[in-house]
Amino acid sequence: MNARPTPVPADTAIPPGVMRTAWILIVGAFAGILDTTIVAIALDSLAREFDVPVSTIQWISTAYLLALAAAIPLVGWAQARIGGKRLWIIALSVFLLGSVLCATAWDATSLIAFRVVQGIGGGILFPLMQSLAMQAAGGRTRGMGRIMAVVTVPVALGPILGPVIGGLILGSLSWQWLFLVNVPVVLVGIALAVWKLPDDSARRTRARLDVVGLVLLIPGLALLLLGLSNVESGDSLGRVEVFAPFAAGLALVIAFVAWSLRRRDSALVRLRLLGSHRSLAGATGVLMLSGAALFGAMLLFPLYWQVLRGETVLAAGLLLIPQGVGSLLARPVAGVLLERIGPRALTVAGFALIALGTVPFALADAETSVLWLSIAVAVRGFGLGTVLIPLMTVSMTGLEHDEIPQATMITRIAQQVGGAFGTAALAVVLTSLMEVVHGPQDAARAFDVAFWVSTAVAVAAMLLSLVLPGRGHDEPTLEEAEVAEAEAA
Repeated sequence: MNARPTPVPADTAIPPGVMRTAWILIVGAFAGILDTTIVAIALDSLAREFDVPVSTIQWISTAYLLALAAAIPLVGWAQARIGGKRLWIIALSVFLLGSVLCATAWDATSLIAFRVVQGIGGGILFPLMQSLAMQAAGGRTRGMGRIMAVVTVPVALGPILGPVIGGLILGSLSWQWLFLVNVPVVLVGIALAVWKLPDDSARRTRARLDVVGLVLLIPGLALLLLGLSNVESGDSLGRVEVFAPFAAGLALVIAFVAWSLRRRDSALVRLRLLGSHRSLAGATGVLMLSGAALFGAMLLFPLYWQVLRGETVLAAGLLLIPQGVGSLLARPVAGVLLERIGPRALTVAGFALIALGTVPFALADAETSVLWLSIAVAVRGFGLGTVLIPLMTVSMTGLEHDEIPQATMITRIAQQVGGAFGTAALAVVLTSLMEVVHGPQDAARAFDVAFWVSTAVAVAAMLLSLVLPGRGHDEPTLEEAEVAEAEAA
């Protein structure tokens, strides 16, 4: 009888090539994250540049969001068909093309159209980054906390560097550099990918595209998010601009769910994975609420500083830097704690910190100390950086190699939809209360209520996190199960 093999220590569980792959991926994805935060603070300047109202120029963000969502469902099929490395290089090239085109825009309409090209590239990049990192690690969960800590670095750095770079560009350069700044970063990302990203062309399959699923899901997601985006821009729930696209999108998504369950493994997005992998189902639900907690509050924070405290757009962006710093600092800590205390405890603690960091804003008024609120938002950022790592890791637990792209699409869609719902809900709360504002006290009260709602979302996510696996629950991948069976023979 063979002796039981000695467990591999966590510190040596990750092959050197896996971490190299992770760093190559974040270089490429960094431009996409950075571009989002740079453009967000430049809307007013671009509106003046093209002599259009902010409601029109807002479409450069909305169009990017819709294109991003539309591209996500294609990632699984495209990766199976042409390979992850080739798809990564193609996505970077599309994003590069979109960036250059945006810099050549001659009016608001052309800029909005070119942002769609950027969004298609970005929509492929973000889920593919997670998929390639997990596949490079062979689907193992041991040590994945540290890999995810690396892969999610752009998410933390974007909010830190974006407002600063955007402010510097608008202060000393032309608006075109808001997009041209991406060019050298993406070129380096493409070069690194061509040089060192593992070639997975041998795993390509003749996957058939689920055309019916494509026709149902992509317009469904786009219409759903369009309706919710119109709520964010100030339209009430009963207006046709909100209700019509939302209702149509919801109907298409429901039809897609029924079609996907019927198609099983040949569906565009294999929703049956949620039934066969409990960890993926639990993590997807929590990720949806985490999207609401992150993106919803990101609507409130800049408005709080601008409307209630009278800060400029750039100053409001700079005051959000502590959140990015907190998120960045959380990553190495969360990666280690994940292996020590397990995903459930770590995620619950992370959402508790998010709630704790939001409460001071719910109690704040126009005179509250900036230092105190900066500390609070840093705590909130630490919580956000903490929860993403265990959730991303748990969502991949026990998956086979070809299931990982499907799982990344499911979780990414959940985050996008959750973020849109969270933003729309807080927009409704805030705008309805601001309509009856008669002075600074009423305005402060409106923000207080909105921040309490945001806190409640974090608490709800904390409670839902209790369904996640605890310490020591490590569902093996197919490869690990086969090795264990061979060793026991």
